[in-house]
This record gives sequence, structure tokens and C-alpha cells, in this order.
Amino acid sequence: MKKITLLTGTAALIAALSAPAFAQTEIAAGADATGISGINDRIIDVEDAVQDDFDRDNDDARFGNPDRREGLFGSVALTYAGDSGNSEGQDFSLAGRVSNNAGPWQQSIGMLLEFGEDDDGDKDREDVSVIYDGAYYFNDRFYAFVLGRFSIDGLANGDQFGIDDDEDVAEDLDQLARDGFIGVGPGYRVINTEQTAWRVQAGIGYRYTQSGAQKSGFDLVEVGTDPVTGDAIYDTVAVDDSSDSGLGYIVSSRLYHRFNDMVFITNDTDFLSSEDSPDVITNQFGVNFQMSDQLATRISYTTEYEEDRDIRTDNTLGVSVVYGF
Repeated sequence: MKKITLLTGTAALIAALSAPAFAQTEIAAGADATGISGINDRIIDVEDAVQDDFDRDNDDARFGNPDRREGLFGSVALTYAGDSGNSEGQDFSLAGRVSNNAGPWQQSIGMLLEFGEDDDGDKDREDVSVIYDGAYYFNDRFYAFVLGRFSIDGLANGDQFGIDDDEDVAEDLDQLARDGFIGVGPGYRVINTEQTAWRVQAGIGYRYTQSGAQKSGFDLVEVGTDPVTGDAIYDTVAVDDSSDSGLGYIVSSRLYHRFNDMVFITNDTDFLSSEDSPDVITNQFGVNFQMSDQLATRISYTTEYEEDRDIRTDNTLGVSVVYGF
């Protein structure tokens, strides 16, 4: 069974729901035809990515129950694009979220549908995902959380149109057709001052998965090589159509310390484990400099450890700079 992605999968889906995509529009007359609109969209993407980097480090929940809108509210966004002419394809996305905040209890449900066809008119995406995020704050220090996710990949069964390569089918069957997770646990703020905030949380979860091979009831295995073309030869093998499930665990730490009005550091650590999967540990250390009202810099160093890899540790250095005038 593959590693439980409690935080990563949920965070990625939340980001998709909070920023629905829209078709490209001109920023000035003639901008589309000359390629200016495309470059302008990429500039906005970079600006947004850098701002998100700083916002994540600020962590609005670090000192306790964040101030949020009370009551029931939500939003729905839809986008569609269809091509004809030199290419035939279409893409459709529908995202929605319903939230309810009542005193110490905060919760939201999000939904994302994505369907698409490639330039040949063949299906290349058929995804449905639902997430749940809940938290109950007993006081400024102690809270409980619930995280849930369920995803369906409609093409992870080897029977989508346009597949004419056995190797492509074999790879597709290895993908997850169903992937669900629910996790709960407590959290506690060990230090909770304006200068320093440190909170830890631990949870236990249950994951359900079903691969494309399990959904289809068969798999393709490589049995030889074509002597003329050199291509791999595959044969059909029946597989157990049952699903996989098991318990998973996560322990997390979030540390924030401000030295002065100009410099603060963060250190985020996550440890994930499950019954049949290797342990994973991630750590991100960040240093933020607010040099002036116009200039801010963030330097981060991320380490990702997975015990069953040949090279178990990956390291990434990140630098973000914002200057306004």
C-alpha cells in the first residue's frame, strides 16, 4: 500500500478549490495575438507563488483560534474551454466549498470535478475529489482536528479511449482508481506568545485504496520482448479485485519565533507512518527578513526522508524575494 498523504493531498486540493482557473483574457487590445497575455499570466503566477510562500510562514492559526467569518457560507466556480480546428479537445472544471464556523467549531467541505480531452479528442482526465477539514478549539492551547479526503480517477482502469500501447495500459492500471482517507487527533500549543509559538499535533487515520488493476480485475505483466521491434510483450493476468486498507499515523510540529520586527524563523516537521508503507519525514526550516516596507526575503531549506529509497534524503533550497515601489 502506498504512503498516506494526509497533508499533501489535502493541501493541494484546498489550493485548487480556493483559486479556480479562468480562461485567458487580454490585458490590452492585441495582447493575445502578440503573446503578451500569456507572459502576463505567468508573471501573475510567479507573484502569487511567492506571496503564498510568505503567507504559509505567517500561519494565521499559530496563536490560537484564528478570526474567521461566522455562520454558513460558500462558493462555486466553473470553467470550460473547448478547442476546434487544428486540435479537438475540451476541459471542464467545477469547484465548490461550503464552510460553517460557529464559535470554537470550524469546518468546511470542498468538492472538485475535472474532466478533459486531449488534442485528439480522447479522454485524458476524469477526476472527482471531496475533502473535509474540521477543527474544534477547546481553548487557546488545546484543539482537535479532523481531515478527510476521497478521490476517484475514472481513467485508472485501462479502458479509456486512445490507448494503443500495452505499456501505457500497464502503467495506467498501477494508478489508484479510488483513494480515501479520514484522520482525527488532538493538538496542543506548548508555547503561545507573540514572540514564540510552538504547537504539536498527532493523529490516527484510516486509508482505503483501489488500483486500476483491482477495479478492472486484470493486470498486464511483461512476458518478453519482440525480437523485431524490441518492444515489450505483455500478457493479461487476473488479479484480486479486493481493495487495500490500513491504519496510518501522523505527528506534526509547527515552530515560530520572531527575533525582532525584521526577522522571524519557522520550522515545520511532519512524520508519517502506516502499516505497509515506509516511514516518511519532512522538515522545512525558513528564515524571513522584512528589510523594509518595500523589501521582504524568505530563505527555506526543506528535507524529505523516505526509508525505502536508494537515496533516502532529498534536500531543497528555496529563496523568495518581494520588492515593491
